[in-house]
Amino acid sequence: MAVAGVNLRALSVHTLSYKAPAVSATLARSFSVVRPMHSAPLPTRETLREVRYEIRGELARRARELEAQGRTLIKLNIGNPGAFGFRAPEHLQRAITEHIHDADPYTHQQGLPQAREVLAAHYRARQTPNAKPERIFMGNGVSELIDIALRALLNPGDEVLLPSPDYPLWSAATVLNDGRPVYYDCRAENAFLPDPEQIETLITPRTRALVIINPNNPTGAAYPRALLEKLVAIAGRHNLLLMADEIYDGILYDDAKFEALAPIAGDLPCLSFGGLSKVHRACGWRVGWMMLSGEATRIGDYHHAIDLLGALRLCANVPGQFAVSAALSGANTIAGLTCQGGRLYETRRAVIEACADSRNLDLVAPQGALYAFPSVVGAAAKNFDDYHFALDMLEQENVLVVPGSSFNLRDSSHFRVTLLPDATTMREVFRRIDALLGRYAAGNTRRHAAVA
Repeated sequence: MAVAGVNLRALSVHTLSYKAPAVSATLARSFSVVRPMHSAPLPTRETLREVRYEIRGELARRARELEAQGRTLIKLNIGNPGAFGFRAPEHLQRAITEHIHDADPYTHQQGLPQAREVLAAHYRARQTPNAKPERIFMGNGVSELIDIALRALLNPGDEVLLPSPDYPLWSAATVLNDGRPVYYDCRAENAFLPDPEQIETLITPRTRALVIINPNNPTGAAYPRALLEKLVAIAGRHNLLLMADEIYDGILYDDAKFEALAPIAGDLPCLSFGGLSKVHRACGWRVGWMMLSGEATRIGDYHHAIDLLGALRLCANVPGQFAVSAALSGANTIAGLTCQGGRLYETRRAVIEACADSRNLDLVAPQGALYAFPSVVGAAAKNFDDYHFALDMLEQENVLVVPGSSFNLRDSSHFRVTLLPDATTMREVFRRIDALLGRYAAGNTRRHAAVA
């Protein structure tokens, strides 16, 4: 079973090309003067050995080395719209520039009052119960808020139910806050949707929370209401906090529909996460939020714990918070990208068609988010190792993808690509992917024939 641990394959001989920079003789002598003769390496936190984040890990480091050597790479490892020519909408940019003179002081630890007012109205429009400004917490992106939310919840050894595959930050934040990730399966044969019955069998007296990523990263699955109702019922029976990562809530394709979790949860404790990074293409602004819903007496202590942790980091990035009102009340700028003819839609179409035309690939078409999660099938899949495939794609085909096992997936037949390049680039990417997999398949066939 995969754990949120170091990808040991990242330590293989294939990645040992990285070398520490040379130290000058003069500098070395200066070190020798002040360094004790028997000094030991500075120890680090032991739980970091259990943390993996291959999205920016050893493969990305190797990619930087190759770029430094003059190689031109197509990097599909990060869902970072600005790196692919997307811009945050102009009305969001104006909102920041018009208020930049107001952004010098710290704000309240929960965020700008006007931003929280707008967000409370946004969640009320979704029928979220008790959607009030004091229930809203602003953060330096959703990533910071996930860490704060888990730190406020977990005691050592407490368990968090996470999807497999997951976005690995969830696993890392659980481990680094002394918790234990417990994975429920989201299998390709079930359209990457979870089985509520399996989830319930995983619950123990130490289980504290159920995490739902919808629309899902890395698979693109969009969860139907009937499934969410079953998951809410499980949380109610076992007194679990529901944690809904909904950062991709506006990025949907064809007839897929987003169902918010908090209105279904009603009085049950529920955290809903959102932000400007994806739907509004403003990753670098680091503007995220979470809404804490549920019956007041059940969440009071937890609310105070989150507030304390928010106060300790003083406040979130202030300038970006001035864009929240413009983002939620202004024009819908993502719809033109996700509808037929839009850039994201057409790139997704290119991936679907490439996988359909390949004897080496299978794909559950993503319904939402910014990624596709193909699997390798047929002769190419024999003895397939997703990490070495990703390394071969980088070294031989100048393309950076993320191995599926990096998302805490038990098998290693998948890989993730972002849908942010244009369709022409993506067709070229999959031509190279299929070429490499074709070589794998031919080699496997030759070896089989030789054994026979």
